[in-house]
Amino acid sequence: MSQKTVCGAVQPELDDAVSAYLEDRCEENLRRIFVAASALVHHYGDLYSGSRLSEDIIQAGYEGLMKAVQRFDSNRGVRFVTFASHYIMGEMKRHLRREVSFDRPGWVADLQSHIYRTIEELSQKNGEPPTLDQIAEEVNIRKEGVAQALQAGHVSLDELDIKQVRHLYYESFQLPIEDKIVVRQAMDRLNELQRRVIYLIFYHDLTQQQVADEIGIGQRRVSRLMHRGLESMAEYLA
Repeated sequence: MSQKTVCGAVQPELDDAVSAYLEDRCEENLRRIFVAASALVHHYGDLYSGSRLSEDIIQAGYEGLMKAVQRFDSNRGVRFVTFASHYIMGEMKRHLRREVSFDRPGWVADLQSHIYRTIEELSQKNGEPPTLDQIAEEVNIRKEGVAQALQAGHVSLDELDIKQVRHLYYESFQLPIEDKIVVRQAMDRLNELQRRVIYLIFYHDLTQQQVADEIGIGQRRVSRLMHRGLESMAEYLA
């Protein structure tokens, strides 16, 4: 279900159910909240489990929903769907961390953490749960790779197609994926302008003058940004 469909379908009924519960905290009104939020819980379950939904992760989501119901204050001016999303995501992440039963490379664990943060950031930024396509675009990995990365640690690596975890910035580089992740981490330490300069020069094969024209700055500044960026990356990778 798409982001727009999830929120569009959930919001009115969920708001009505929450309003009713705040007036009368009876079991029937609580049940209405759980029914209205079902699509939201399952949507986050799909995201965090890499589409390998289990009863356990859905149960964790409902536990988060219950905490949100108990702590929600309508006077704060926050939509319940936004407030509840925070608790649903939190409980699902805790569940997944407890249930890791297979070894996973360190770079995979780092990537999972990055994806978790991205889900939270997109949810907070847009006020709505993100789609897999949006997550993939943000972390710059194919959506099939996002799903594979999220499943790591919960199934054997033999069951996963790790080759799907391919960073689009580095597809032309003949480096192991774990090295590419480290390079990306080094680039993340740079400021936005340095990252853009290095990306255009080394991944788009533009000349310094072409980069200067693209960004709208002088060629000498492009040269300085490139050298400072490379020095910072070298220090990180040393």
